[in-house]
Amino acid sequence: MLGKFSLKKFLKMLKSKKKINGILLFDKDVGQSSNRALQKIKSIFGAQKAGHTGTLDVLASGLLPICFGESTKVSQYLLGARKTYLSEFRFGLTTSSGDLEGEVLTRERVDSLSKEMISVALSKFLGPLEQVPPMYSALKQKGVPLYRLARQGISVERKPRKIEIFRFELKSVSGNSATFEIDCSKGTYVRQLAADLGAELGFGACVSFLRRERLGGFDVKNAYTVRALEKAVERHGVAGLGRLLLSSDNALAELPSKSLSAEESLKLGRGQQVVDIAGHPLGLIRLYDEKGMFFGVGERLADGCLRTRRLIRGA
Repeated sequence: MLGKFSLKKFLKMLKSKKKINGILLFDKDVGQSSNRALQKIKSIFGAQKAGHTGTLDVLASGLLPICFGESTKVSQYLLGARKTYLSEFRFGLTTSSGDLEGEVLTRERVDSLSKEMISVALSKFLGPLEQVPPMYSALKQKGVPLYRLARQGISVERKPRKIEIFRFELKSVSGNSATFEIDCSKGTYVRQLAADLGAELGFGACVSFLRRERLGGFDVKNAYTVRALEKAVERHGVAGLGRLLLSSDNALAELPSKSLSAEESLKLGRGQQVVDIAGHPLGLIRLYDEKGMFFGVGERLADGCLRTRRLIRGA
């Protein structure tokens, strides 16, 4: 229970935080957890509400979109977006975690690693696949993340999950390491890809470097590091951080759009459906009100009507 003084202090602190809407493209450092990165960004912006769009490994760097305020309502659509990673695999080495931080399980001498050999093996990892998630993952077993069980030496059965690899491109080979660029669906574990490719080649492999380059329509080239944010504050003050934010509809750029009339906006805002027989395909759609402001996410139904899935105001 909070005492009177503590409650007063807490309410004052809460009031001092700002209501911010928008999406920040953040470039996470290696060694930083996604949650710690989120808390750091919330602190810099002084924001009341924020969330990230899917966990990025502590040992991975790269793109981690942070959604503020109303924009957290679109984070679910980013979670399912296509992703691109740049990763280096170390062949001849397997570890308990699938990366260089884990306990070494096997070491194999690699004398014959070549681009031709790897390219032939890669063809087996394209398209729809079933992948068994690694123990070192954030998936939960009875509410406990698997990586916590793995650190206790506990292994549990994991069901294969359907994923898709759209592109698995070999960029370079150096000694017993190779660098790849990978386009994949949600739920793909690059560390498991490394382990499976290593097994296919007969050497074993683990990840020695991992960076997320793209998520949906977002690119890490447009992302900001903590240092870049701090410099922005030094130059323009905290208020200047707002110019770095993207509007919520940027996360939905691949969806078709529709401009609403004032009457349609009113009805949809009340939870009612409106007739929409424009001949557009069924499914999700971006909605804009009569003033051209982003209104939310709608859904075209088979009966010719349109309903709202998510109302998003002022974001």
